[in-house]
Amino acid sequence: MLEKLPHALGEALSGVRAGAEKAAFHTVAAETPATLRVTSPAFADTTPIPARYTADGEGLSPPLAVSGVPDAAAALVLFVEDPDAPSPHPLVHLIAWNLPPEDQSLPEGAFASPAGEGARHDLGRNSFLKDGWLPPDPPTGHGPHHYLFQVFALARPAELPASPGRGALLEALQGNVIAKGLLTGIYERP
Repeated sequence: MLEKLPHALGEALSGVRAGAEKAAFHTVAAETPATLRVTSPAFADTTPIPARYTADGEGLSPPLAVSGVPDAAAALVLFVEDPDAPSPHPLVHLIAWNLPPEDQSLPEGAFASPAGEGARHDLGRNSFLKDGWLPPDPPTGHGPHHYLFQVFALARPAELPASPGRGALLEALQGNVIAKGLLTGIYERP
């Protein structure tokens, strides 16, 4: 949807961004130690996300790996946000909750997306009100966008309604995160 904005409008909005300080990693879990390691075989931290995983490619969710999960974890949450979106809050690209509390690898296409159904997971609503992966699609001319792949280890499983949104997830994380990790991918349209 944002990719359809005219280039001139993307440039005009280049200074309008939600801000990384509004991401869950820096708000509800600000004091939690970042002891989880989140990686991807498709891209390194703070490097470009291959087009294959964006709205300019197949739109698959990228492969991810999580390690360092504490023994006390009851569940994991994967929450992907774009704090560079021209909106009041970071744009939500994925909410996956109650993932098994263990070190794990998530394969390419693990989550429902425009490219396919993915595997069965508890998914929440992205900013386009769909349960699943919203491929990066920043406006042309808006500059680089940082996609925050945030993983949270929870002390107790999240009690969420079916298809929760950002607000419900942030509430469920409050006081429940015992470890966290972050992988940042970058994507920009020319």
